[in-house]
Amino acid sequence: MTNTARHTTAIILAAGLGTRMKSRLPKALHRLGNRPMITHLIDTAREIFDDVVVVVGPDMPELEKAVQPYRTVVQTERLGTAHATNTAKDLFGDGDIAVLYADNPLITADTIRRLTEARQGGASLALLGMRPADPGRYGRIVEEQGRVSRIVEYKDANEQEREIALCNAGVMCAGAADFRRWLATVGNDNAQGEYYLTDVVAMAASEGWVQCVEAPETELAGVNSRVELAQAEATLQQRLRISAMEGGVTLVSPETTFFSTDTCLEPDVVVEPNVFFGPGVTVRSGALIRAFSHLEGCTVGEGAIIGPYARLRPGTICAADTHVGNFVELKNVDLGPGAKANHLTYLGDASVGAQTNVGAGTVTCNYDGYFKHRTTIGARNFIGSDAILVAPVTIGDDALIAAGSTITEDVPAGALAFGRARQTIKPDRGLEIKQTLKAKKEQG
Repeated sequence: MTNTARHTTAIILAAGLGTRMKSRLPKALHRLGNRPMITHLIDTAREIFDDVVVVVGPDMPELEKAVQPYRTVVQTERLGTAHATNTAKDLFGDGDIAVLYADNPLITADTIRRLTEARQGGASLALLGMRPADPGRYGRIVEEQGRVSRIVEYKDANEQEREIALCNAGVMCAGAADFRRWLATVGNDNAQGEYYLTDVVAMAASEGWVQCVEAPETELAGVNSRVELAQAEATLQQRLRISAMEGGVTLVSPETTFFSTDTCLEPDVVVEPNVFFGPGVTVRSGALIRAFSHLEGCTVGEGAIIGPYARLRPGTICAADTHVGNFVELKNVDLGPGAKANHLTYLGDASVGAQTNVGAGTVTCNYDGYFKHRTTIGARNFIGSDAILVAPVTIGDDALIAAGSTITEDVPAGALAFGRARQTIKPDRGLEIKQTLKAKKEQG
């Protein structure tokens, strides 16, 4: 929130269909860092502005739901950016407004703050500009005697104007009353037949000083295609990696580590190559996440070792000093301090007590086809390899489950449990069967 008495409102234009995305999903809902683009921008806007209003298109219930609890208005016809902004005029308030775009999700709070400070410093209108490596089809910011005079859209620009390197990012800030007045006079006499928000720049310049605040292309480039979405993801991931390392995390191969925006890694965490962090992951100090592991919706305790090739799914809590090894999958599991599941195991909907060792190939059968059931394993147990634990079932402390057992009943503390068919040996029968099958194969 700004340190000023002047009320501020962010108007976020999000009615775009994302035609170039070739998707039925509204453009603003395409994801970066495992979150919709628009939520990135809303979170940033909340740091600066008193209110946030989102302009959506018709028949976008998913988008309206995604931006709750913030107010929305519907642009019933997509007639241009000025028309979209004017749709929200009744929600401008009496202070300053800034117009932002949902497809500019990587704008930083610092850049927006510089924009609002330029407005507060006396500019009739402040806008954001950039100097992209390839100006392409961006609108050009025209300056005269060191001041912004107007913006010309690429389709309406002449050859000289298209040579201008300073490009419009679309974002601008001015007084609400001025914006209402300017928008009321914007026409659509242009190549697109649309009402351009950029037309208000010339109006503002005729009445006062228009200031351009420059920012890097990586912040301001629009996301309008799958290619641009991938480029934005790369930019975001680089930010997150740098932030993690500056916070005391070791990334052995940063370019192969992928974060969600809410990933929380404490100092002295070590992450080996090719690790993916989905939403809702917290890793405590001193933990080691080994190569090719996938984590989402989970907490990893201090000193724990996860992986390689481990998968932690939502609801999983691995306490301090736990070990989760290669090709182990945990879903909604409480793994107690010092507990281990090191090889080729699936534990779903289970509680595992402290210092318990879960052998290779163990499976908790948590689903009966209709309902999920929980397995409770006490402390200091040894679960033999290839044990099948059919939930709901409880195993008391200090028990031993024999390898290859199928356990369908509760096991008391300190007990030995086994459930396997008696082994039978038939001399020479194995060789006989092999010879019969070989002959059958040879005969076709």
